[in-house]
Amino acid sequence: MKRLAVFCALLTAMAATAAFAVECHDVSHDGNRYSVCEANAQEDLRLFLRDPENRILGHFSSVNKSLPAGEDLIFGMNAGMYHADRSPVGLYIEEDSQEGRLLTNASAGNFGLLPNGVFCIGETRIDVIETLRFKDAAPVCRFATQSGPMLVIDGTLHPRFLVDSTSRFIRNGVGTSADGHRVVFAISNNAVTFHEFGRLFKDHLGIPNALYFDGKVSRLYAPELDRNDAGFWLGPIVGIVRGDAQQK
Repeated sequence: MKRLAVFCALLTAMAATAAFAVECHDVSHDGNRYSVCEANAQEDLRLFLRDPENRILGHFSSVNKSLPAGEDLIFGMNAGMYHADRSPVGLYIEEDSQEGRLLTNASAGNFGLLPNGVFCIGETRIDVIETLRFKDAAPVCRFATQSGPMLVIDGTLHPRFLVDSTSRFIRNGVGTSADGHRVVFAISNNAVTFHEFGRLFKDHLGIPNALYFDGKVSRLYAPELDRNDAGFWLGPIVGIVRGDAQQK
């Protein structure tokens, strides 16, 4: 009986570990509806842009097909702005490959609404870092994508967000904890302002640093929520991969 109890406890622990690869749920905050997916820095979090033939992947299904046998995409989201040819705006790093450069000047559009930032996936931690701070610190990132504007900076909303803004869109973004161990992705399920979206991360999710990915084209792949959003081709995509060894 003792061996059986130990075996059952081990199975329970393994199931809990597997289940936490990514946890997604729907939430409401200040009258707006969102889908939120959370993971930790130990998960196999990657960025995807091109296949081995240098063709833009563009869709969650294409990312899944590009993975080696035994690996599956269990979460996905568009992860930064892109040009007409789907190449990323600003810095983009994928393992040993870099495309684009760090842009530090203000410019037209949401990307250049300073301060903007970089989503950096390192070896042991994951961080959203304001661009100028990123430039000074030069952290080592296995994967990185620059976007903007920042939603929350050290626990404070972006200074140019207006409470009474009339600009409303479906929006998505990412936030990270101060210790770099927690990463939270969110997408609105109704049109929201920047101020409302930033407050979701700051007030409801308790996230000190958060970055805007995009609006209008915001998309989510979350089987747990029965979501596989369709639409036009995407540029950079962030995803969590689960392999056979991780599933056992």
